[in-house]
Amino acid sequence: MLDVAIIGAGELGGALAHVLARRDVAGSIRLVDEAGQVAAGKALDIMQAAPIHGFTTRVSGATDLTAAAGASIIAVADRAAGAAAARPVGGNPAEWQGEDGLLLLRRIARLAPRAVVVCAGFGQRDLVERGVGERLFARDRLFGSAPEALAGAVRAVVALETNAAPQDVALTVLGVPPSHLVVPWEEATIGGFAAMRLLDEPTRRRLAARVAPLWPPGSYALAAAAAKAIDGVAGRSRRIVCAFVAPDDQPGRRTRTAALPVRLGPRGIAEVLLPALSGRDRVALDNALLL
Repeated sequence: MLDVAIIGAGELGGALAHVLARRDVAGSIRLVDEAGQVAAGKALDIMQAAPIHGFTTRVSGATDLTAAAGASIIAVADRAAGAAAARPVGGNPAEWQGEDGLLLLRRIARLAPRAVVVCAGFGQRDLVERGVGERLFARDRLFGSAPEALAGAVRAVVALETNAAPQDVALTVLGVPPSHLVVPWEEATIGGFAAMRLLDEPTRRRLAARVAPLWPPGSYALAAAAAKAIDGVAGRSRRIVCAFVAPDDQPGRRTRTAALPVRLGPRGIAEVLLPALSGRDRVALDNALLL
């Protein structure tokens, strides 16, 4: 089975380790954080729950990043409270971002050059862009999973509006949250029926206005989204995931990393799937992608 390393034993990193362990996605999970024995303590807590939840995944903690060497999938999460307080950055100060995050990616690239790297935090869009832009990782091997958490929140809001179950709502989000987002209603379905038939224009506008305030998602939603992405990389799921995808190098056209629906596989992003868009949504997405 796969080996997964999670960098950062903060609230998000601990939640992700627990979600992955309960799913038995990997043979082993290594939770890595430089802050003392925080990672080891959380790993022990998760392992003590194994007989109750019935999973066999081995979870261990470490303070040295070299413990991530050889992992097939590496998730970049958030640091434990002590480490985060020493290095404040923009957004959530616990998440690996900015120059600290880029330095971390450089170290990961040396230790595990073949790994698929999933940035699980909501503030790591720029980290994906810089990691690919500086040629540390190929575009398909480095992506962010936070947009899937946002898409899940939008599905829940639509389900409440239509008195449906969230599992019956199929839709995605595109663009750069929170201010440049597009919901392609033409492709959305609710219980197998076209959302355009069930939601009139005023309702769609009202729902669209509620999307931006849903950002950023909470730690557990982010962990669930990252776990869903790792399921796809591990080959356990064929479900499409909304992810932060670095721009494709196209001569003469500069764009930025944005949320797009993708199909995942053992090498990371196997395919980017753009839904059909109305003229207005196409213009909105183009404006979101342009620098």
